Amino acid sequence: MHLSAETEAAGYRLLSLEATGSTNDDALQAARNGDPGQLWITSAEQLAGRGRHGRKWSSPPGNLYASLLLIDPCDMPSAPQLGFVAGLALHEAVEAVTGIGAPRLSLKWPNDLLLDGAKLSGLLLEGHRLQPNGPVAIVIGFGVNVVFAPTGTPYPATTLQVIKPGLDRSEVLRALSSAFAATFSAWRTSSRMNVSDPFGAIRRLWLERAAGLGQEVTLRLPSGDKKGTFEGLDRFGRLQLKSLDGLELIDAGDLYFPNLLHDIAKPEAGSKRF
Repeated sequence: MHLSAETEAAGYRLLSLEATGSTNDDALQAARNGDPGQLWITSAEQLAGRGRHGRKWSSPPGNLYASLLLIDPCDMPSAPQLGFVAGLALHEAVEAVTGIGAPRLSLKWPNDLLLDGAKLSGLLLEGHRLQPNGPVAIVIGFGVNVVFAPTGTPYPATTLQVIKPGLDRSEVLRALSSAFAATFSAWRTSSRMNVSDPFGAIRRLWLERAAGLGQEVTLRLPSGDKKGTFEGLDRFGRLQLKSLDGLELIDAGDLYFPNLLHDIAKPEAGSKRF
């Protein structure tokens, strides 16, 4: 496993493992041990991978499991924007290695990458303050279905090898690390230049690739399902849902829309990924 030459020149490093519990946990431990950040950690297999809300992440060998550690990349209120930065980088990387882009390749709020309506990849963004008044460690975990796709999910999953046989995780990592370095740098530059709406450029690019935009959608929330029209994102990345109650802002939830290939269904225990 190797990063692209451009990524290494920008100061990023790589730790490649054969097996581990969770690359996100490894990245956090590296931060606690004093790592300065810009560290990618990959593993051929995860034994205790997890997704959002602590859901189990199935991690068979052959897929890409990678986490990126950043130390104090931004102020804490801006940290959620990194999930959209990462999503754009993921979209760009997959387009680079397959030649397939939007609309076949799309981003599902808040953190999935779809190919022809099936889940191809997801990401998990975690933030940790290492000590009171100390630096903040941001860990971005990526799981990309290169060879294997899980079953028993709320909607179908697919793999990169379906459209590009022979593709391996090392090629995906090189493309992803390069795309993230460029997108992250552009986001930081844009944030400094446009202080009134630092998320504006990323929001526009993300929405150009968004799945379900303008459609009737269902959001599965802890309080129950909510239906409405997916209107867009606000300046903080919250989903704008137009419902009978007016325009609502949703911080987190699971998004479904009619042209997903499966009907909305609750996942089986332990089967839901990022």
